[in-house]
Amino acid sequence: MAYHLEGRLLEVCNCRVLCPCWIGEDPDNGTCDTIVGWHFDKGAVDGVDVAGCTIVALAHVPGNILKGNWRAAVYIDDKASPKQKDALLQVYTGKQGGPVGDLVKLIGEVVSVEQVPITFDVQGGRGTIKIGDVGYAELEPYQGTTGKVTTLTDTIFSTVPGAPVFVGKSPHYRAKNKALGIDVDLKGYNALQSTFVFDA
Repeated sequence: MAYHLEGRLLEVCNCRVLCPCWIGEDPDNGTCDTIVGWHFDKGAVDGVDVAGCTIVALAHVPGNILKGNWRAAVYIDDKASPKQKDALLQVYTGKQGGPVGDLVKLIGEVVSVEQVPITFDVQGGRGTIKIGDVGYAELEPYQGTTGKVTTLTDTIFSTVPGAPVFVGKSPHYRAKNKALGIDVDLKGYNALQSTFVFDA
């Protein structure tokens, strides 16, 4: 069993900029409601090509992110074939181990797994994500004096271990999931984007 996945990440949440979870502090509101989306530009899981697919977790984090017990709803792009869906779920349920397996150990309960239309258009710290009718977010990057996008590196927590993250904010972030108790519609809150390479 093995996987190699390369692509882009987008993460938004209801913390102010910058989300304290990334440096191991408690979320601004005591809890955190977040969208984390991984889009695969290339990659395979046990020989199944998953390039072009997107998987998203809509999650409620009940306290400090490192303590786990997240509750999540998982969404997979409706363009993914049954084989691609099964392959990605093998990875994102932790059955394939590796860096993704380490991350999903923080999830205590998955309330649902659905295939919905997903639009992922994020690059260089800017773009949008739309997850069916349950979530939408825009991303704008912060920039330094040279015009380069501001990045965050060497943090205690990361959904893309080893990769620098573009620091940004979301002009509009909305998400709704009754099972998770999530109902947010915010402007100007935390957003992060990065690239990743996962191997196991």
